Amino acid sequence: MTNADIAAVLEKIDSGPSGPSVGALFDLDGTIVPGFTAAAFYEHRLRKGDVRPSDLARTLVLAADTKLGGDQGRLGDVGVAGLAGQVEEDLVELGERLFVQRIGATIRPQARELIRAHQRMRHTVAIASSATHFQVDPVARDLGVAHVLCSQVETENGLLTGRLAGGMLWGEAKARAAREFSRAHAVDPACSYAYGNGAEDVPFLSSFGHPHAVTPHSGLLRVAERLGWPVLALDDPGHVGVRSILGTVGALGALNLGLAIGLGVGLLRGDRRLGADLACALGFEAFLSVAGVKLNVTGASNIWAERPAVFVMNHQSGLDAMIVGALLHRGFSGLGKAEAKHSPATFLLGRATEAVFVDRSNSTAGLAGQDMLVERLRSGLSVFVAPEGTRSATPVLGTFKTGAFHVAMKAGVPIVPVILRNSYDLMPGSAKTIKPGVVDVAVLEPVSTKGWTADAIRAHVADVRQQFVQTLENWPGDAR
Repeated sequence: MTNADIAAVLEKIDSGPSGPSVGALFDLDGTIVPGFTAAAFYEHRLRKGDVRPSDLARTLVLAADTKLGGDQGRLGDVGVAGLAGQVEEDLVELGERLFVQRIGATIRPQARELIRAHQRMRHTVAIASSATHFQVDPVARDLGVAHVLCSQVETENGLLTGRLAGGMLWGEAKARAAREFSRAHAVDPACSYAYGNGAEDVPFLSSFGHPHAVTPHSGLLRVAERLGWPVLALDDPGHVGVRSILGTVGALGALNLGLAIGLGVGLLRGDRRLGADLACALGFEAFLSVAGVKLNVTGASNIWAERPAVFVMNHQSGLDAMIVGALLHRGFSGLGKAEAKHSPATFLLGRATEAVFVDRSNSTAGLAGQDMLVERLRSGLSVFVAPEGTRSATPVLGTFKTGAFHVAMKAGVPIVPVILRNSYDLMPGSAKTIKPGVVDVAVLEPVSTKGWTADAIRAHVADVRQQFVQTLENWPGDAR
């Protein structure tokens, strides 16, 4: 089978055998993420002036040779040699930072979906990569992958020697490590899955019964076609089409037009509340419609079950506030960053929603902002807040802060969880454009705050966050 549909592969996984004897091993660079994670590290070194001209010249020559089918191991050796004398803990910290800043946003949504499918079936999932653990570990942790096979750097007294311990995990070495891993973890290669993207992955992929060529280079594509391996063309998160650009520009225009009309009507009639409600009803709906974003909502009746309320959402995309605004429709306020208060792009939005803007670096201002939200609630407005504070670098749920829960408790109103499953796929990370598509939303039943105390607030936060975790893992009505 070639040119496999992602849905068909997911169905095959779901209908196949379950349990840890089935393995699922994923290459990293070019498979889970497009390109090379090492590029982010190398660019960081270049900006700091840590790369000598001679090393840069050698790297460029070897990179070109690798493109032509040369030994990638030589390129890896040069890269690691340049790290001689570096403190290992510093590189671990750098890897975490670059993951948040750069690498996390490049994880392919469909690769994430494949990994989740294997995890649901309790398969033994691993990442097998020629990269170092500085690159692989943050990705594995974000994806919930417990096992990592990667190139090991040699250290002495916490400092890198500039050499690899055992050589680069590439080509046959990677295949050998994958087979050894399978034996050590009682994984049956015949019923296991492997995913890779380059010709060097042929030995690795051939070691398992269900090999998949993922967005393959030409060499692997020829092998896959000859052997009948499934070929998966996965979308890159950073890909921007003309439809996305035009839709985003049009959506912003439609949002501000709707807001302006609503506020204008309120001004003419001398009724600010009427104007704000009309502005929100027109603006948010127009934004999603023009952007080509549709909502598949579970639990829609919970939006109106108890108002006012504090609506808490998981924050993974710049699209989230628009989605929640469209759901709440009218009679709500929100929390925003102080720097957005006077921004032309958000001025009308702030006016229509009576948003509270706070300086997140100032704890005193944050407490004052909470008091203002309590006032909004007591006036009859609902509020929506992202308790993670800022949007995540990836779709993985972050830690919840307590502010929104203190606000609900003080105002005596319930908490309503609003869970977004895949808005990240349409507008990942710090992306500026929106892809058309359908976003799944689950609105859970209101959580009463009666009887809550400040001493127990963290326990209540943990309970609500767990509802998010459980819903994301077992989506309502999801056949898988």
